[in-house]
Formats: sequence, C-alpha cells, structure tokens
Amino acid sequence: MTARRSIIPPLIFGIVTTAILVSLGMWQLRRLDWKEAQLAEIQAGIDAAPVPLPDQIDPSMKYLPVILSGRTTGQEILVLSGTKERGGGYNVISGFATDDGRRILLDRGFIEQDYRRSARPPTDLTVAGNLHWPQDKGSATPEPDLKAGIWFARDVPAMAKSLGTEPVLVVAAEVQGDAQGVDPIPVTIEGIPNSHLSYAVQWFLFAATCAGMTAWFIWRIRRRTY
Repeated sequence: MTARRSIIPPLIFGIVTTAILVSLGMWQLRRLDWKEAQLAEIQAGIDAAPVPLPDQIDPSMKYLPVILSGRTTGQEILVLSGTKERGGGYNVISGFATDDGRRILLDRGFIEQDYRRSARPPTDLTVAGNLHWPQDKGSATPEPDLKAGIWFARDVPAMAKSLGTEPVLVVAAEVQGDAQGVDPIPVTIEGIPNSHLSYAVQWFLFAATCAGMTAWFIWRIRRRTY
C-alpha cells in the first residue's frame, strides 16, 4: 500500500504535464493550418490580375498586384542585398513618375556589386508588380550611409522622403522597356515566417521526454520500495 501511495503524486504530475505539452503541440498544429491558409490567401493575392495604381493607398493593400507606366527619375537608392545564385549586390529603388503625374518608389530588382556605379538615366518603363511595405528594418539595422550611397533596409517612409515621392513602394515582377541591367525580384511568400511545425515537434518531444522520465521515476520508486 505504501508503494502505491508513493507513486501517485509523481504519476499525476507526469500525466498532467505530458497532457499539457501534448495540447501545446496540437495547438501549434492548428496554428500551422491557419498559417498555411493565410499564406495561400496571400499567394493568391500576389498572383491575381494586376489593376491600375489606386488613387488612395495604405498598408492594408500590401501585396496588391498593380500595373503602371511612366519614367524613372534618374534618382535612386541602393539597398544592400544578395541572392543565393549571384551573391552580394544591391536592390535598386528608383523614383518613378507615372504617366498620370504621381511620384512613387519602384523596387526595380537586383544588380551585382560590379554594376553599382553603372549609369541608369531616366528611362520609360511599363511595370507589373505588387504594392509592398517590407519589414526589413530592425533595431540592429544601421542607418543609411548617405556618403557612400548605401542603405541597409527598405524603409519606405525614409526612402520616399529622400527621393521626394509618395510613401508608396511597388516591387517590380515584370518590366517592359530598358531594364538597364536590373533583374526584377518579384514579391513572394518565402520570407514570411512559418515555424509552427517545428514548434509542434518540439512540444511533442518534450511530452515524450516527460512521459519517459515519469515512467523511469516511478520504476525507481517501486524498485526501492520492493
């Protein structure tokens, strides 16, 4: 009887803790389903047919596909960037004057480091792309090196102030006209974090560890008792 009483507290503790850990893992799986549905919705929005640039624009329109035509202003910002295939380089953010008289920011895409100082004078372009408000800038992001002409994040309000445009950024997906060696990098969902599966696996591993330790502890108690 003594042995049975001695194993009850650790048994209850182990069962309750394991159940909590399993429930957290199941919650993460539900979050995974929610996040995958959200990502699918965002991707569908990105892939939708482009529309003319709306008159009124705000961040709730993030990823909206748009089409516009106009002319680059010749003013640009180079944002330190890189790709897996081509290594380090820069994103070219140009001032862009639309045919209807608006001035916005255009993320034209990527250039390699060797083309940083290449001339990119004003040029006529027709662009299909997406409205975007990147969250590139963090607490550790350096301020722009204005003397060197290098930025370290796409900060839409700051870039708009620097180039004298509306705080509106279009990321080019397709460009018609003289791209001047700039390769578009379309908006994708790849950079949107989705770690719920790994979190679920971690909680289930914790649950398995807790169950194993509980079984081992009870075995030790019973062994000492008998």
